[in-house]
Amino acid sequence: MNDRIRLLFAEAIDIKLEILKNSEMTIEIAYIVPLCEEVKISDFIIVPFTKEEYSFQSQLDTNPDYEILEDVAKWQDLLLRGHVLIEANGIIYSFKAERIICIENSQTQVESAIQGPQIALSENIYISLNLIRSMYPSPDLSVEEHTIGSLSKTPVFALFDQRRVDPSVLDNVRTKLATINVEMLHSSGELEKLLVGNRKHLFPTVLITERPDRITSAISKGKIIILLKGNMFAIILPSTFFDFMHAVEDDYDSYWMTRFLIFLRYMSTLLTITLPALYISVVSYNPELFRVQLAFSIAGSRSAVPYPSFIEVFIMLFMIETLIEASIRLPRYIGSTATTVGGLILGQAAQQAGLVSSIMIIVTSVVAISNFVIPVNSLSFAVRFLKYPLIGISIFFGVTGVAVGMFMYVTYLCSLRSFGKPYMRIFGKLRPLEGDVGQVKIE
Repeated sequence: MNDRIRLLFAEAIDIKLEILKNSEMTIEIAYIVPLCEEVKISDFIIVPFTKEEYSFQSQLDTNPDYEILEDVAKWQDLLLRGHVLIEANGIIYSFKAERIICIENSQTQVESAIQGPQIALSENIYISLNLIRSMYPSPDLSVEEHTIGSLSKTPVFALFDQRRVDPSVLDNVRTKLATINVEMLHSSGELEKLLVGNRKHLFPTVLITERPDRITSAISKGKIIILLKGNMFAIILPSTFFDFMHAVEDDYDSYWMTRFLIFLRYMSTLLTITLPALYISVVSYNPELFRVQLAFSIAGSRSAVPYPSFIEVFIMLFMIETLIEASIRLPRYIGSTATTVGGLILGQAAQQAGLVSSIMIIVTSVVAISNFVIPVNSLSFAVRFLKYPLIGISIFFGVTGVAVGMFMYVTYLCSLRSFGKPYMRIFGKLRPLEGDVGQVKIE
């Protein structure tokens, strides 16, 4: 066995090949050192073999941790997955001894909540499964395993409640997971693109989350969860626009407070999309929409600005977009300080230099703050882009162009589907039919 493995891993210096002898038998073992827990190998293989208190052959035959390996083609794959290969009396056994490097019980970093659970998923897929099963202790919770990536061999788990899931959605997901053909897969974002396909959607159609409470709530509603090994984010599908506007704390706050916060999010989304375009439209085309005093005030603040309003908007939006990107890329300890100071200095200096008006600084601040109200980052990033087509339309057509652009956005949203489900299904909820497994009805 060891001679064949030397040929398979001729250039690998981290593979360990050993021959052990005792009074009963001689065995050969092989494993890749960085991928295996050597303490586990010592406790379960080397020490029992050398002490000879019990017959090692009987352990190989009776202990389910030792599996007989008949296919030679699987040797390389098992070694790369952290298994130990053992040859005893001409029979090859495999023993799982993989080393798992992860931070257990990590705290939520992206989707924070004041009242809800603070624990997040783990990079160890089995710890994530433990969290989900402990929060959703139902015998109907099913787990299917898939492997994606010809080189990475990434394990992917699909979780769903077999009594609540829509069979058509489940078949669609199974088909897509089975037909994905890539070499490497490391993150949920990569898998999201592969599942959705090459269609260039303006809005995300699957939701990526790190919170077990959001996941278990989605499972109870008949959704499917995708987990990846080595990634602490899960994919929820199908997803609707309302799911992206729903924060986990909406389930913990009072009824009227929750409705107020949801209304605030929708209004903030509308503001961050339309406010720059409306500013250009009103200043350049339709100042009669304002009262005379307000129109004079805006005109007075722009008296020192030497170019049209859309140039002013592009300058400020470019500054705010670069500050947002800097806050993401800079180290955590200096990111917030650097962007805050940079925003204050740049905004004040631009206004005093007459490059932008004071009204434009207010508009830019409202746009930036409103964009951060959206609870899910993937939708927040999409909304950041939506204001630019409206700005382009407003330059030529004013308020009428903004109205037509918003109508086109709403029409596009209504045409979207997330794995066959309407993206803008706000009022109808999928409920399982009583007594019928897998069948659902819309209320």
